[in-house]
Amino acid sequence: MTAAQRIVTTDPIDPQDSVRADFYGLLGHLFYAAPDAGLLKALADSGGLDAEASGAGLPVAWSVLRRAAGEATAEAVRAEYDATFIGVGKPEVMLYASYYLAGFLNEKPLAELRDDLAALGLARSGEAREPEDHLSGLVDVMRQLILDERSAQAEREAAQQRFFFRYIEPCYGRLCDAIEDSTEVVFYRSVAGFARAFLDVEKEFFTIGQLSS
Repeated sequence: MTAAQRIVTTDPIDPQDSVRADFYGLLGHLFYAAPDAGLLKALADSGGLDAEASGAGLPVAWSVLRRAAGEATAEAVRAEYDATFIGVGKPEVMLYASYYLAGFLNEKPLAELRDDLAALGLARSGEAREPEDHLSGLVDVMRQLILDERSAQAEREAAQQRFFFRYIEPCYGRLCDAIEDSTEVVFYRSVAGFARAFLDVEKEFFTIGQLSS
């Protein structure tokens, strides 16, 4: 070892946190674009969740999502995604945090989010089609914070907690409500149900963390 080398310590990821990261990653995929036939099949063929380990509501929401994936076609889901989240003019359902935090797109919350991402050493990918406050980007930040082995477990959880309560908790309930209230949505109603159940579990986890700190 030379004087120029530096020891980089790592803190391994707990298996339960890896599962959480996978769920955030799945939500990122589903909200960034409509799932293709391969992802729909993978969802339909996946196993169930343990109610004791994950909370009562989450296994039910996961089963509903798996069943919906098995009944859907990629073409129908793509049309549903485009009609609901893209549309002509204003989308029926907004997927941008700034809309729920400020009532408008590209307002102060987006600028604050960019500052916070820079402080975390994160930035929008050059290939990304959406701004940083798109729901798919927010859940991907959570995934990366969970999997950051360079930080100690307590530091990782603190960073997740701050980001969750600043950018995800104020938005996800209303966003899921908007999806579930849409009369044209079929597959994405199950996605919204799963997102709500999972993020409710996350909120409870982080709230307990706040009370104990």
